[in-house]
Amino acid sequence: MTVLVTGAGGLVGTHVLEALRNRGERPRALVHEHSRAHVASFGAEPIAGDVTDAATWQRAATGVRAIVHAAALVTRPASWDEYERINVGGTRRAIEAARRTGARLIHVSSVAVYGRTEVYAAGPAGAGEDHPMQPLPAADFYARSKRAAELLVREETERGGLSAIAVRPNVIFGERDQLFTERLIAALRRRMLPQIGPGTNHLSCVYVGNVASAILAALDGPLRAGFRAYNVARDAAPLLTQREFFETFASALGLRPRFIPVPLALARGGIAIWTALLRVLRPGRYAGLGGAAISFLLEENPYSIERIRAELGWTPPFDTRTAIVRSVRASIPDVPQ
Repeated sequence: MTVLVTGAGGLVGTHVLEALRNRGERPRALVHEHSRAHVASFGAEPIAGDVTDAATWQRAATGVRAIVHAAALVTRPASWDEYERINVGGTRRAIEAARRTGARLIHVSSVAVYGRTEVYAAGPAGAGEDHPMQPLPAADFYARSKRAAELLVREETERGGLSAIAVRPNVIFGERDQLFTERLIAALRRRMLPQIGPGTNHLSCVYVGNVASAILAALDGPLRAGFRAYNVARDAAPLLTQREFFETFASALGLRPRFIPVPLALARGGIAIWTALLRVLRPGRYAGLGGAAISFLLEENPYSIERIRAELGWTPPFDTRTAIVRSVRASIPDVPQ
């Protein structure tokens, strides 16, 4: 029996496929038609269709032992109805398939379920999986839909007959990342990078290879009834400060950018204006991220990973320096080796 991965053509999905292939498995991938060849290159059996379509799930989930549900609308400008259709509706189909086949369900959630900014008050590693969830802005379609999807999984497990784990990463970087990693590389290549604050905090981000490793730990762990959530929000030691993180990226690119100090008040004002503009131009995409961006740059990573260490025996296999070098070399083949 095999593992079905949804959203298999995306960042997390391709790394899960790669990790499964590396240990001799041939997973199945539920993807859009245009991603068939892409996922096949990672050794997966592609099943083309829409993640919200019942007939597609019938074909894709037959005979599987586990479902890794990574499909989600993340940053595409779209209405709340579309975010709900894909992120919540797709999760509902994953639950139905898991019930029908008896497969365990690994749901790729997000730390966005806690709230965007208040969680930073917990301090370093102060936010465990039972940290209270805070109100979300109505226009933050991504966070709202991810919370609704995870709550749906939890509610369904309470009905019985379903085993499900929610994996909650924070900001993900790594090979094939077209958001954080690609944009950071572009900024560094301009040879100047704004620096807000002293740069001594540890950023709330995690390498995608570590996320994939945690998902495999969830697949391999003891099968238990009900719901369990795990933060996957840190790389292996040594941890890098914000300044060290950006300098390591620059060094891997063979660059020495100039860091330009930006007063906090100016940064807050600029981000507020930019976020307000994007809310109008691209509704649902960046709403609620203004304050979160400031917290990300200034505050300590608050998310604890002690539960997954203790219960699944997982430790991140990659440290951040190694992860950055891997990310840059995959993204920019001509960088110095």
